[in-house]
Amino acid sequence: MPGPKRILILGGTTEARALAVRLLALGHDVTTSLAGVTSRPILPAGKLRKGGFGGADGLAEHIAVSQTEMLIDATHPFAAQMSAHAAEAAKRVGLPLMRLERPEWKPQQGANWVVVNSMVEAAASLPQQARVLVTTGRKQLGALFMRSDLSGVVRVVEALQTDLPAQWQQILDRPPYEVGQEQALLASHRMTHLISKNAGGESTAAKLEAARLLNVGVVMLRRPTKPPCATFATVDDLVAQLGSAGLAG
Repeated sequence: MPGPKRILILGGTTEARALAVRLLALGHDVTTSLAGVTSRPILPAGKLRKGGFGGADGLAEHIAVSQTEMLIDATHPFAAQMSAHAAEAAKRVGLPLMRLERPEWKPQQGANWVVVNSMVEAAASLPQQARVLVTTGRKQLGALFMRSDLSGVVRVVEALQTDLPAQWQQILDRPPYEVGQEQALLASHRMTHLISKNAGGESTAAKLEAARLLNVGVVMLRRPTKPPCATFATVDDLVAQLGSAGLAG
């Protein structure tokens, strides 16, 4: 049976951290790479690499120098550029690539969703005088701020680097969240709408149920398209595939 493998996980997600623990327990040599977008990330088990690679070229070089034997893309569902670099680098060096990506959220009965492709579309979809909870992160907020009739709260893990318009405020918080907590936030700020990326996962799904219960409109950003590869929805599914290939212990 094949021995332990030197595995590089492109991480930054809850699933990536859980996968690192499982693979280490199976005896593999595991390194997780974090892009460095968050200054105080929750660190994974095993070896750690922080910072970018310099595109597909840099990642391919790192794979060769580190003698990586398997690449696993467990980045955020919206990390399209990193996933594209991973696919290109793996192709260049002939390395197996797997993707661990949680399923998308689906609207539940009674939910009021509008699905859009960008923050520009999200801003355009909102009615006049909307009060908005924005949970999409720190980037691409300008389209919302250009509309002086909009107001609300931007919830982020780390503080924004620019000043907000007077009618906006930021809340610093980190998941997981509970439905009651999210209902209280939406109600206390008189929110009419929620803007979210379709990130999937359980740790932030409570906002969607809270919005449904309060009849708050949801503007959902559609996931970007990523290069095709073997993709698994859960850590169990991916580890099972490794087992069928003789790599899981």
